[in-house]
Amino acid sequence: MDSEELLAQLADIHLPEPVSYWPPAIGWWILAAIALVLLAILLRKFASRARQQKICRYALAELQRCYDSYSQADPANIDQSKLDYVNQFNTVIRRVALVHYPQADAASLDGASWVDFIRQKGESSLMTDDIATALQYGRFQTKCDVDVDAMQSFGQQWIESLYKGDKKVNDDPSDETASAAQGLSSDA
Repeated sequence: MDSEELLAQLADIHLPEPVSYWPPAIGWWILAAIALVLLAILLRKFASRARQQKICRYALAELQRCYDSYSQADPANIDQSKLDYVNQFNTVIRRVALVHYPQADAASLDGASWVDFIRQKGESSLMTDDIATALQYGRFQTKCDVDVDAMQSFGQQWIESLYKGDKKVNDDPSDETASAAQGLSSDA
């Protein structure tokens, strides 16, 4: 057999199949798993932040309702209106504290320990001595002489500092925030 006959018997050169994109290599699977975990973490943080903002809005709206109730009160009963406002204000602040710091036993605090708790946990630069006295003894007084506008500003600042992180914020508030909107939206 001569070489031409041998060459004629050979099959033509076949190119290999093109490389398939599926299934991907193990490195791509690992990268996809890491990306999914990071996405889940980001979504959870986003949802937690959205819940925090919703709770903050509810608390501020509740505080504003207290102020509106005071503003619409009869000017002849200004002392009783102020006293009612202080008690409603104190209730809203205490409910916010209970939602934001459930492990701190804020419900059992009163007097100076309650005011100290407020000063420690949130921004309290607007708290004057009159406001502190009203928070300490307001429920037990028959007359309360406090600047309601200053107290309202202080309350807004304190609530915003808890939920927007201006001062000390709870380490993991996501556990408590599920029922917080329900707790804050109930009537005082």
